[in-house]
Amino acid sequence: MLDSAELSWRFVAPELAKEHRVYAIDLPKHGGSRPWQQPITQKLCEQLISELLDYLGLQRIAIVGTSMGAGVSIGYALNNPGTVTRLVLAAPGGIGARRRAQLGTWLVINIPFVLTTAAGYFARKPGAVRRSLSAALTAGADTPGFDTFLRLATAEASAKYRHRERVLDDWQLGAYGPCRMRLDFLPRMGDLDVPTLWLVGQNDELVGAGEMQAAAAASGGRLETIPDAGHMATLDQPQYFAALVGEFLHDP
Repeated sequence: MLDSAELSWRFVAPELAKEHRVYAIDLPKHGGSRPWQQPITQKLCEQLISELLDYLGLQRIAIVGTSMGAGVSIGYALNNPGTVTRLVLAAPGGIGARRRAQLGTWLVINIPFVLTTAAGYFARKPGAVRRSLSAALTAGADTPGFDTFLRLATAEASAKYRHRERVLDDWQLGAYGPCRMRLDFLPRMGDLDVPTLWLVGQNDELVGAGEMQAAAAASGGRLETIPDAGHMATLDQPQYFAALVGEFLHDP
């Protein structure tokens, strides 16, 4: 929730850029994309990717996404056949009909002012950002580069508060319904006609192993588990992550 391309891909992008041209995208209300007033929806994100490719003059691309970005990537690949040559999806959102404590989570995130208040709390309490980031990483504060991660996450918290954003993304909030997820690509996985690598951290508590296995099987993709990694596998195990992606991009 306090993320940016500079944070998530800080170590992975330079490794991939040794052999590929790499573009790291700040989706709306992330990193350098502000100010942004329009709500972030799946349709909007897909439209922005298409417009960016037109601007860059790119007709075919490989996409590597993690978490929300991976969920956005699934929809883009499904709705733009022939554009995506390879797809890497690390712990994606947007797969599975239900989450743990579905109704309770939906109720909490829909309480007025809770998420804007939370954004202000993180902005005013750097220690809270540190505790949250430390808890999200498998090695905690001992993770290499932690101080830089903390600086970037703290800057993101301040930007959310300054621009009166909620602490969670519109995309995530729109995906949640009271009884089931409103955004679930799992039934469409058979239509994903592109070589796909699915990645999940061994200790990921946000994306279920069952959903990942079902999605990989339905899409005919390959599933790899990254050891000693949680949901933020690009920070927990960047070299391992980059090696898997590099191998996949070169695999004929």
